[in-house]
Amino acid sequence: MRVMVNGEGIEVEDGATVAALLNQLGLPGDRTVVELSGQVVTREEHTSKVIADGDTVELIRFVGGG
Repeated sequence: MRVMVNGEGIEVEDGATVAALLNQLGLPGDRTVVELSGQVVTREEHTSKVIADGDTVELIRFVGGG
């Protein structure tokens, strides 16, 4: 299925969860804020929240440095 991630269309497997998407993109779930079709997804929901065809996902990563 196709979803929009930060404005870019990508293919993900049917029934993919937020955790699966983050894994596919190589992003750490503990340092990434996820918004799925306008709703913030808590870290606890990453493994249970299923992405649907056509959903819009916004990802914000926290990066530290010095």
